[in-house]
Amino acid sequence: MTRTNILTCIAAIIVFITLWGLLNRPEIEPPWPTRIQGFSFSPMRSWNDPLKKSFPTPAEIDADLELLAGKTNAVRTYSVEGVLAQIPPLAQKHNLNVTLGAWLDDDLTTNEEQIKTVIQLARKHYKNVIRVIIGNEVILRGDLTIKQLNGYLERVQSALDIPVSTAEPWHVWREHEELTEHVDFIASHMLPYWEGVDLEHAVDHVVTGYNILRQNYPDKPVVITEVGWPSIGRTKGDAVASLANQATFLRRFLEHAEENNYIYYVLEAFDQPWKSKSREGGVGAYWGVYNADRLPKFSFTQPIVEIPEWQMLAGVSVVLAAMAFMLLVIDSKLLRFWGRGFLASVAFISASGAVWIVYSYTRQYLTISTIFIGILLIIGLLGFAVVLLAESHEWAESLWGTVGRRPLQPIKMKDVDLPKVSIHIPTYNEPPDMMIETLNGLARLHYPDFEVIVIDNNTNDAATWQPVEEHCKRLGPNFRFFHKNPLAGFKAGALNYSLKKTAEDATVVAVIDSDYVVEPTWLRDLVPQFSKQEIAIVQAPQDYRDNRENLFKAMCYAEYRAFFSIGMVIRNERNAIIQHGTMTMVRKTVLEDVGGWAEWCITEDAELGLKILECGHEALYVAKSYGKGLTPDTFIDFKKQRYRWAYGAVQIMKYHWRELVRKSQSRLSYGQRYHFVAGWLPWMADSINLLFTLSALAWSVGMINRPNTFEPPLVILTIVPLTFFVFKMAKMFYLYQHRVSASGVQTFASAIAGLALTHTIAKAILYGFITKNLPFFRTPKKAAGSNFLYALNSTREEALMAIALLLAADTLVRQQGIDSTDMLIWIIVLAVQATPYLAAIIMSFASSCPGLSSRLIDPEKPSAHPGDGENKEVNPNPLQS
Repeated sequence: MTRTNILTCIAAIIVFITLWGLLNRPEIEPPWPTRIQGFSFSPMRSWNDPLKKSFPTPAEIDADLELLAGKTNAVRTYSVEGVLAQIPPLAQKHNLNVTLGAWLDDDLTTNEEQIKTVIQLARKHYKNVIRVIIGNEVILRGDLTIKQLNGYLERVQSALDIPVSTAEPWHVWREHEELTEHVDFIASHMLPYWEGVDLEHAVDHVVTGYNILRQNYPDKPVVITEVGWPSIGRTKGDAVASLANQATFLRRFLEHAEENNYIYYVLEAFDQPWKSKSREGGVGAYWGVYNADRLPKFSFTQPIVEIPEWQMLAGVSVVLAAMAFMLLVIDSKLLRFWGRGFLASVAFISASGAVWIVYSYTRQYLTISTIFIGILLIIGLLGFAVVLLAESHEWAESLWGTVGRRPLQPIKMKDVDLPKVSIHIPTYNEPPDMMIETLNGLARLHYPDFEVIVIDNNTNDAATWQPVEEHCKRLGPNFRFFHKNPLAGFKAGALNYSLKKTAEDATVVAVIDSDYVVEPTWLRDLVPQFSKQEIAIVQAPQDYRDNRENLFKAMCYAEYRAFFSIGMVIRNERNAIIQHGTMTMVRKTVLEDVGGWAEWCITEDAELGLKILECGHEALYVAKSYGKGLTPDTFIDFKKQRYRWAYGAVQIMKYHWRELVRKSQSRLSYGQRYHFVAGWLPWMADSINLLFTLSALAWSVGMINRPNTFEPPLVILTIVPLTFFVFKMAKMFYLYQHRVSASGVQTFASAIAGLALTHTIAKAILYGFITKNLPFFRTPKKAAGSNFLYALNSTREEALMAIALLLAADTLVRQQGIDSTDMLIWIIVLAVQATPYLAAIIMSFASSCPGLSSRLIDPEKPSAHPGDGENKEVNPNPLQS
């Protein structure tokens, strides 16, 4: 832990605590009156649910009224069902007036019972029942017609001598003048939150509505029977539900109401958790001034703070961020100041965001389902943070890494001192003309002592392999050809067979794919590195020579470039490169000591590299291209190749997890273990994202079919995947243009190609965890291009997912609109989740049209190849010149 890291961390702590404080500055608002006009009163406790006929006891109701006594003049009730009929006499005991309510809906039998009970109670407890409200938002819900409602109102009016009305939102009164003919006063709901009015204009909105009703009906008193703001809930238009906004709105409204002698009932006295299952949705539970435990939710007189517990949250986020930052820079001696500052910023922003999300989520009334979702949320946040920090670490080291710690110095050796190299080429059913081109390239090598072993395994057609055999004979005794059918073990089996046939005096084994044409200086430039006994692997990048053939191949090539130009360069700094099965060299004795190539793993190359590193050897990577192969000809082959890589990664993780996780189990350094685990994290994230996408689709179906039960997920839940997508795209576009020297169009093409593989990678990772092994997926070379229908069929899963996501988004917009921020963000999330699937369709289309020119993404010059002048500051390499 260097002094620079400590000072950077301290500076970040100061900055972020200051930001927490600035965002939570106390705001002075009018104090709460000593006694208000009235509360809307539902005495349900957190375990009650009137929908299930579960009511509080008379003692619990009495305790609630005792709490409100002295704080309000009256309470307004909504129903007289069961024990609720005891509210008038209990309120009278505490000197509280009652606006008595009868609940009406489309059940006429129940309505009759409510009417009879209200009349009976109002007559019996006339002294404290000061007015009666028949029905609550009945017209708004459409439960009764105005004619039916007026019939009930006439009955109650004729039976009682106290004012009678029905309660509706103010705009219903304005739109239905006939409703006023049978009421003694206007019982209006003024709830600016539901109308999407922002906080700063909310009180004015109430006043405007109140004045309109008074002007329209001057002979009717206006009573505001509901006025309030929720402390938790989804954003409606410009209205944001929060505890601070609830306190601010109510304190401002009460000041105005008291000054202007309004008659009002604050919605409501106590939070009602049961309402989260009602028509109102989750927000219905959080309108209370007191919570379900009967404790005040905010201060009535002190300045209002957005997050009252912000000091504690800031402290927790600082501790988490400091730990994350120190882990990120534990082996970053060559990282410059701006890189450390960038990592500190990401760590502190991530920690603060995660703490805020968890805090906001736990403010809800937790049920079994919300606890379960909360656990998944925390797990998801941890995974998101780990992947985000790993991606940030690569970003920082790519841009702000200084001179490399492992520069690859050229070594001059005389011909007589150069070791013998055995070059192995495994092949299966490959075009003979392509193989001959590969062999001719090897024949041009400027190297004094090498042999070439071609092993053709399991090719049935002699017309395919015999021309290659004949060509090897023409090239001389150094080119040996073997055909074995059957031969088990796929590519690894072929390579192990070649190893057995290797010349005894060979010191280095080199492997190339059957389509690679190598540079003449490949061996002479790189083999001398093996003069250092600690070196066991020397790896050059995979590269491709047909990227200018058509648009599809140009897009594939654009996607390949980043890993070999950025990822491998950074990994080389900590001796943690991924060995690849082409353009690779390995010390023969080491290869034999570790048991050769693993035939159980379909990525035998990467597994071998890790196995060698676990033994304490070193691997070198040179970013200069020394050989070029052929890009997959079709999108289905492109997907198969990536599926094999991802599935093999899981095989390696499962087999080597002890060495990767536990230091005592291997000789891997912290940096090596970090790169292998962190390198696979984005693929793991793709698999988790597939599960999220399927869940999002299922939830959207619920929103469409049962909108009162399934609401848009809270922004705090949906913002995480959206943020991660934006971050990844920003990182890719920035690094491609600053470290891969790609144009904006090439970067966009790379993004499409990379996103198109998301579904394939996700499936491979998931299958990798639930299966033991799969057959080796060969990538065919010089395959015939696929027709359009075949290409589309190859992406049928992706197409179905894209259609489902976009159809869900379109249906939700048409059905429910996007007036709330939560809904808008959810629609954006669905669209973003559809992006990888649409990218797959685009790639499939490009694959089916080989006539599309690569000039569409590179109109002026051929694409630069990995290592050609790139990352010189990060990994200066004399061999590049």
